[in-house]
Amino acid sequence: MSEGPATDTLSRWQAAWPAALEAWSRFTRLRDPRLCESRVDAAAEGLLGSFAMIRLFDQRVVIDLPEVERLGLTDHAVEILAHEIGHHVLAPATATDHARLLARLRHALPTLEAQAPMVANLYTDLLINDRLERQCGLRMADIYRRLAERDTSTETTPVWTLYMGIYEQLWQLAPGSLGGPVDDAALRGDAWLGARVVRVYAGEWMDGASRFAALLLPHLLRSVKDWRVDVLMDTRNAGQGSQPVGLERIEDGELDQAAHPALDPRITGEAETLPPTPPELPAALSRQGGQAREPFEYGEILRSAGLDLSDHDIAVRYYRERALPHLIRFPVRPQPQAFEPQLEGLEPWEAGDPLDALDWMQSLLQSPRVIPGLTTVQRAYGDAPGQDPASEPVDLDLYVDSSGSMPNPQTHTSYLALAGAIIALSALRVGARVQVTLWSGKQQVLHTGGFVRSEDDILRVLTGFFGGGTAFPIHRLRDTYAQRAPHERAVHILHISDDGITTMFANDERGNSGWDVAARALAAGRAGGTMALNLYTPLPAHLAPTSRPWEADLLRAQEAGWAIHAVRDMADLLSFAREFSRRHYQRPAAGVRA
Repeated sequence: MSEGPATDTLSRWQAAWPAALEAWSRFTRLRDPRLCESRVDAAAEGLLGSFAMIRLFDQRVVIDLPEVERLGLTDHAVEILAHEIGHHVLAPATATDHARLLARLRHALPTLEAQAPMVANLYTDLLINDRLERQCGLRMADIYRRLAERDTSTETTPVWTLYMGIYEQLWQLAPGSLGGPVDDAALRGDAWLGARVVRVYAGEWMDGASRFAALLLPHLLRSVKDWRVDVLMDTRNAGQGSQPVGLERIEDGELDQAAHPALDPRITGEAETLPPTPPELPAALSRQGGQAREPFEYGEILRSAGLDLSDHDIAVRYYRERALPHLIRFPVRPQPQAFEPQLEGLEPWEAGDPLDALDWMQSLLQSPRVIPGLTTVQRAYGDAPGQDPASEPVDLDLYVDSSGSMPNPQTHTSYLALAGAIIALSALRVGARVQVTLWSGKQQVLHTGGFVRSEDDILRVLTGFFGGGTAFPIHRLRDTYAQRAPHERAVHILHISDDGITTMFANDERGNSGWDVAARALAAGRAGGTMALNLYTPLPAHLAPTSRPWEADLLRAQEAGWAIHAVRDMADLLSFAREFSRRHYQRPAAGVRA
């Protein structure tokens, strides 16, 4: 085989692109395909194992021309390109729908969840190819004939035979003409059912996916690797680099039992034959749509879609998505007077200054010949007192417990991380800055670089995990407020923990009392402090000789000015996070409005 395709092959494939686009619509807008002239170029584009692929994040089609020549498909440029365009236009079309499809297929393939990307690829190929063959008159069947002729020594697998049988049924071809079943009545019956799924659910292909998976499942159990299936996998890494959204919650109907097409009256045309729902389903099957997934489930779906992400990266995406519906406006403080910009004159505009600051009219009045740095000017503004009061956001200093009694946010839902994300992202919405400190045992501290406005920096700290002992980092609280000037923004200090927060009142490494450090922090922050704590019993109204030490410490903290909110269940932290601003800042005496 030569190093690359002949020049005329590249030219013919480039010329075929407009015709392939018109198979869907003359108004279809996609970037020109990446036609790779070597296997090295194809690998650099992420194309491995197949002769074509799609990328959903940049709406790109990638073709490995040497592999196309090797498979004898050079003369099918319009067909192959139109097929790849179909993945962008019809199914899966978007990164989100691609991930939604995989989520449904994973549930419909118990014990074979890893096969969901392959099943999704075969299913969407059927939908696309049926339309191109019947409505556009393209030679899709010839592509499969070429693959069948390529290597007659390959042992036929049940999945490949069934798949070809479905095409034969769809296009009314003679049994076996594409490699489908001839003498196996059961396989021919399944092929008919598969063709019916494609036709009946063509307009509701997401609903038909689980039925297709149920049809394929028994054949997958006894199949082996087949190069012909592998070479068709053009959506294997389709989601790489994309941002699917809305996956943190289970969709309605996603966890319904996958009905075999033989039991679906829409497929068979017979009376309702679905078996009755068992009286008690396992907990995993009884969850209703709208319930949140666990982070590890969310991660498995993203990886199935082709996203190469670490557990920590997945957790950042997960908690951002879960927090967004709950975001509220963080409080702001009214200031005595707002300032408005007032034009004070002109000053030179030089190369390197923002281009949009250049005042062209005044520059042309200076000289008809514009010379950057000499005749160019920009407007200079000063601040003039306005009539309306200004508002200033309250910064947030957030401390989150990550000791052994807390869940790992990267595998299971951590309501501490979620509550922290809701409050922190709410603060960012109104221009506040946020400092986050994650803590566990001694020397187990992770924090942002001071007060920041970066969502990713904040969420990466919140989704970290130690799982060690319990020792509050008193030095972080001490150093944050040691030199804080009165003119700096007010800060609200928020702790999310359990009774382990009382380690904050121990002495620090310098021998300073934690009580004194906490008092100085409250005074320097000037916007109060809150503790949201998972406590199994409410605090007693009065101290008693038999009170547990942590109860006495928390009551003393209340007297020192800390607002303590006890939650019986970690899930209650969601309600706390949503109501945090209103509960704490709507008091008239606080001089703060939410």
